[in-house]
Amino acid sequence: MEQKKQLLINRVKNNKNELLEDSIIVEYPLTIFLNNNEFVTLLCSPTGLEYLIIGFLISEGIIRNKEEIENIKIDEEKGHAYIDIKDKTLFAEKLFGKRTITTGCGKGTVFYNVLDSLGTKSIKNNFKIGANMVLDFSRQLNQDSILFLETGGVHSCALCDNDEIILFHEDVGRHNALDKIIGEALLRDIKLEDKILITSGRISSEMIIKTTKNGIPIVVSRSAPTDLAVKIAKQFNVTLIGFARGNRMNIYNGINRITM
Repeated sequence: MEQKKQLLINRVKNNKNELLEDSIIVEYPLTIFLNNNEFVTLLCSPTGLEYLIIGFLISEGIIRNKEEIENIKIDEEKGHAYIDIKDKTLFAEKLFGKRTITTGCGKGTVFYNVLDSLGTKSIKNNFKIGANMVLDFSRQLNQDSILFLETGGVHSCALCDNDEIILFHEDVGRHNALDKIIGEALLRDIKLEDKILITSGRISSEMIIKTTKNGIPIVVSRSAPTDLAVKIAKQFNVTLIGFARGNRMNIYNGINRITM
């Protein structure tokens, strides 16, 4: 499916009107049916939908691993995804109707009791990375965000090891881009405990919850974190970095993982 469309617009510049064609991002509603029950609708970019679905289910605590999924069927024309989970009595089904609308763009949905219910633990690994490498990854994320450069309407996320960006996704929702990263990593059996997550967007509470649940020790943004995101990072020993641009960054927690 197309991620962008061309649209005729009026552009006014210096009090002069010009009719021209512009690229506009596609916003796609994807309704997830879990064990034949309508569960949630995600507003997203229409690519990497299987990654998005699996990443959403794993990061929200609906499943713990890909082996819990019996079947996934996606009807792109209708915007429906049907997922069967092996454990039909899974506790997640009790969460129907208990959705919290968050500050995530695209009406992000997150179940805030997931950290407690799954016993999320503090991240204790000693993974380290150089400050210069963090800034290099941030610059590369910006350069690789082609859809953003063309439309200005998406966020981007990248998963990095000590040497390079290994996964990259763009989406109208920053939380969706993150879920696509998590979903692809799960399907490809990529461990997250020694990786860095770089995002273009604001790090809000639902973003840091998703990364923490999946054991990602370092989270970096070209933008700002919220105060609740910082509190969660401190509680679970996550290295949280904001405003990683040019030759500077703000380290809000976990400077011990950053070498100068």
